[in-house]
Amino acid sequence: MSLLSASLYLLLLLALSAFVSGAEIAIAAGRKIKLQIMAKEGEVRALDVLKMQDNPGSFITVVQIVLNAVAISAGAVGESAISPYLQLLIKHEAASSIISFVLITSLFSLLADLMPRRLAMLNPEGIAVKLVRPMMMMTFIFKPIIFVFDGAANVLFKLLGVSTIRQDDITPEDIYAVMDAGAEAGVLKKQEHHLIENIFEMQERTVTSVMNPREHVVYFDTQATTEAVVKVMIKQPHNKFLVCKDDDLEQIIGYVESRSFLALVLEHQDVSLTDNTLLKPALFIPNTLSLFEVLETFKSTGADFAVIVNEYALVVGVITLRDVMSIVMGELVTLPEQPIVQRTDNSWLVDGMTPIEDVVRALGIVDLPRSQHYETISGFMMYMLRKIPKKTDSIDYANYHFEILATDHLKINQLLVTKFDEVA
Repeated sequence: MSLLSASLYLLLLLALSAFVSGAEIAIAAGRKIKLQIMAKEGEVRALDVLKMQDNPGSFITVVQIVLNAVAISAGAVGESAISPYLQLLIKHEAASSIISFVLITSLFSLLADLMPRRLAMLNPEGIAVKLVRPMMMMTFIFKPIIFVFDGAANVLFKLLGVSTIRQDDITPEDIYAVMDAGAEAGVLKKQEHHLIENIFEMQERTVTSVMNPREHVVYFDTQATTEAVVKVMIKQPHNKFLVCKDDDLEQIIGYVESRSFLALVLEHQDVSLTDNTLLKPALFIPNTLSLFEVLETFKSTGADFAVIVNEYALVVGVITLRDVMSIVMGELVTLPEQPIVQRTDNSWLVDGMTPIEDVVRALGIVDLPRSQHYETISGFMMYMLRKIPKKTDSIDYANYHFEILATDHLKINQLLVTKFDEVA
């Protein structure tokens, strides 16, 4: 074979190898979601890419057959065509063979392997839809060979118990990773990132992490006088108040709205907490519901206020639609009293009833031990101390020092959280 014929043949092999290498990476790396979007926008070739991804056996077999055949052919042609000319120059047969091998290998590694693969990684979906039809044609041409090799591979995988079906299920972790990448790239604003993150957290956070606990619930006995009710409503400006029999929170008969009650008082009408025009039925929900389930319950019932009970039918707290939405809005909502106040660069004052998820986010702690056993930072301290906490009790965890500053009987009012580098 003349040098010109060998050069043309090598160029042809080079182009074929570059095409197959680029197609291999583009089709394999194409993102399923983006391809689905392209298909919905009218790019029918994206459907072909998705089908090839779902059944990659034939595709991979074609790639390996072509690349191996090209490598063997290129080596043989290069050796026979180039080596004689090099031997005339350097007068050494072994050296000329080595040099021709190195030249052909380097040329194919650079132009037919490395560069096409890197180019395909820049825009895998766009390149995949352009190259998928020729790859389908090659798959059809090599179908008999594919049947043999692909079938043999499937048998071996089956014997080894290995599944050959591509899994593209999207997990919450995948979505979090995409959001983090979008925030770092500036595609998502910080507030948007927190908002989306809060929505996903609603599936994991239970209602008890947001509720107004039992000890803070303000309620009235059915026999309470109008003057006493008005006095409490002025002092505790809530929108809704529970009404109970015998001053017992376990015997709730409904709730009254302060606006409606005070309106009747201003009109000098006789007011009774048991009046059916004022008293509204209370919605009871279990303390095991997630915030998302609570939101769905509010939507289906039309309520915006619920009483939370535990498995023993004891009232543990109340929750409103506003409480749920404050978790969704997160940092976009300014509360009258912030539960976490950053004192210095490395220290925070934390209210004892702060949900543990908020503490983890504010401090940047990756994880807390056995977090399913507690809802608040007080619960975390109690779990770690293995006793009823008292003032000055402290623990060290995950490069942070947690110290109790104030208590009220058995309740933790406030903690000081400090990074280790500021602990004395």
